Amino acid sequence: MNWLTNLPPGLKSIFTKRDDTEGDDLWVKCPKTGELVYRQELESSYWVTPAGAHLRITPEKRFEYMFDGGLWSDIQMPPVPRDPLKFKDDKRYTDRLKSAKAKTGRDDCMVAGLGEINGRKAVVLVQDFAFMGGSLGMAAGEAFIKAAETAVARKAALIVVTASGGARMQESSFALMQMPRTVLAIQDVKRAKLPYIVVLADPTSGGVLASYAMLGDVHVAEPGAQLAFTGPRVIEATIREKLPEGFQRSEFLRERGMVDIVAHRKELTSTIGAILGMLMAPQRGKRAKVVEEATAK
Repeated sequence: MNWLTNLPPGLKSIFTKRDDTEGDDLWVKCPKTGELVYRQELESSYWVTPAGAHLRITPEKRFEYMFDGGLWSDIQMPPVPRDPLKFKDDKRYTDRLKSAKAKTGRDDCMVAGLGEINGRKAVVLVQDFAFMGGSLGMAAGEAFIKAAETAVARKAALIVVTASGGARMQESSFALMQMPRTVLAIQDVKRAKLPYIVVLADPTSGGVLASYAMLGDVHVAEPGAQLAFTGPRVIEATIREKLPEGFQRSEFLRERGMVDIVAHRKELTSTIGAILGMLMAPQRGKRAKVVEEATAK
C-alpha cells in the first residue's frame, strides 16, 4: 500500500503529483541540471533558467516580450475541416484534438498577432509546441497563409517563431501539402519586398525545418534549440557512429552557416528590432505627417 494513502487530506494534496498543464506549480525543474527553479524567478528572467535553458513559453508570452509595449491585436484564423481522413490509431484524432484544446485553450498550434517591433509594423506567427507538438497540419498551414496575407496587406514584416515535431501524421498527405503552400505564401511576402524572419525555438524539426523554417531572410535561434530534420538517435542508428557534441543544436549550426544569429530570449526583441531597422524604411507616425503637411503649406 502506498504510504500517501494514510496521510491527512491537507498533507496528501501537497504530495500528490500535479498535472503540468495546470501551469501554476511554484517550482519548475531545469531540463539541464534538474535543479528546481522558483516560478517567480522564471517570470522575471524570460523563462530562462539560471543554467541557461530556454523553457517553452506560450504564444501570448512571445507576443508580450516581442511587441512594443506588449500590445498587439489578434489575427483571426480561417476555419478548416477537422479530421478529413477519419483517422484513428490507439485513439481517435478528434479526441486528440479535444484533449489538446482542453490543455492549451486554443483550436490549433498556430497563433498570430499584429503590432509593432521597434516602431515597425510586424505580424508575428507563433507555433505552440504544447498543442500536439506544434505539428504542421491543415489548420497550421491556413494560419501561416493568413499571417502572410495580413503582412502583405498591412505592409508589415512577417516573423515566424517555430517549435514543432514536424508534419501531423493524422492528416497524412493533407499535412505534407502545407509545406509547398507555406513556401508560396513566403514568396508573396518577398515579392512585396517585406522582411521574412524566422525565430527557431526548441525543437524545430521534420517538415517544418524542411520548408518555411529555413526560408527566412534572417534566421535567429534561441540558445540550445534542437534543429533537425531527423533526430540524432535515428542518425546514429543509421550511420552507426557517435555524433559530435552539440550536434543539431543552434550553436553548432551557427558555426556551419545554417543559423545566422543565436540570441538569448531577453535580447531577441532588440535583435529583431535592429534587423527590421536595416530591412524596412522608417514608418512615420501621424504627428510627423501633420508636421510635414503644415511645413509644405
